[in-house]
Amino acid sequence: MSDSSNSSSAQSRLTQLKGFLTMNKTATTIPWDPDSTKFPTRKELPSIPGAPKDAAWVWGENDFSGRLNLLTPTRVRAAAKEITYGEIVPVNLPLDVPSTPAFGRRSFEQEIKPVVAPICYDDVYHLNTQSGTQWDGFRHFAHIPTGQFYNRTTAEDLVGPNPNHKCSIHYLAEHGIAGRGVLLDYAAYAAKMGARFDSFDYHEISWDELYQCGKDQGIDIRPAAQGGDIKVGDILFVRSGWVEQYYQKTPEERHRLATRETTHGPDSKLRYAGVSQEEKVLDWLHDCYFAAVSGDGPTFEAWPTQREYYLHEYILALWGMPLGEMLDLEKLAQKCREHNKWFFFFSSTPANCRGGVGSHVNGQAIL
Repeated sequence: MSDSSNSSSAQSRLTQLKGFLTMNKTATTIPWDPDSTKFPTRKELPSIPGAPKDAAWVWGENDFSGRLNLLTPTRVRAAAKEITYGEIVPVNLPLDVPSTPAFGRRSFEQEIKPVVAPICYDDVYHLNTQSGTQWDGFRHFAHIPTGQFYNRTTAEDLVGPNPNHKCSIHYLAEHGIAGRGVLLDYAAYAAKMGARFDSFDYHEISWDELYQCGKDQGIDIRPAAQGGDIKVGDILFVRSGWVEQYYQKTPEERHRLATRETTHGPDSKLRYAGVSQEEKVLDWLHDCYFAAVSGDGPTFEAWPTQREYYLHEYILALWGMPLGEMLDLEKLAQKCREHNKWFFFFSSTPANCRGGVGSHVNGQAIL
């Protein structure tokens, strides 16, 4: 055995002993134990054979729940303690909002169907699961350089001659989504600072701005491992103000903005405000070990990307974090500010559709 192997083995034993004495358990051996209390930073991630750099395919060969594995009974019970006032705040836009979805998606349609007229009726929905308040599932966006979705899933698994259910949205439905949510009301913070921006145009929300926003709300958005207030398994919500601005526009403006030309690359005319795709944000989103992340705009990150990668690639394909978009965070922001309470219990029920790509959120916060 080489000196380096001896050193590595000794370090591993030392880590295990230290964990035993401090009641901390460090995630080291794949598959990771989701009940661990310490997890590697992005820069400490193990190299996984056949996986792209920065891939965190660490929960098992056949895992398609990703970071939802962090929503353990212990963490869900702890999250329930955030319920102080018992106020329920749904975060779902009406199914017909936006009236014209972006990216060429189909608008919502409803058809009333008589069963026994005039005393019994059904209705039929025609919708794109990502036309409104949505979870992007792990089949939605691949790691572009390798063409791999989360945990070695490929397009052949979705639409090949022998498709299967790898990375299907039904895994998220079967696991369930419930935990501690945290809201960063960037729109309110920016207005307070006199920083005006258009949510329907490219605007990066940097890590430094998010940090200052949190500080203004009285919270430290760094992970607990670095002395902050974010706990492993928290669910992130970022309000950019897109929903508020949507309702301020005329129907004609909404349609025009949604149908702007979209192209692959930085010059796309379809543009939105969102979280920056800088390295600081990548480190933060990974190292906080959020179970899921979400925003109120059609894109979580500032769109289109001005870098050689998309944040979608990291969040969905590499890390397996459900990604929410177009959540209605208006009432939630109002209630959080009213109570000066930015953490809350959150639950969501994705569609149990085997082979599904995405789902409406069907979510609510409870303060």
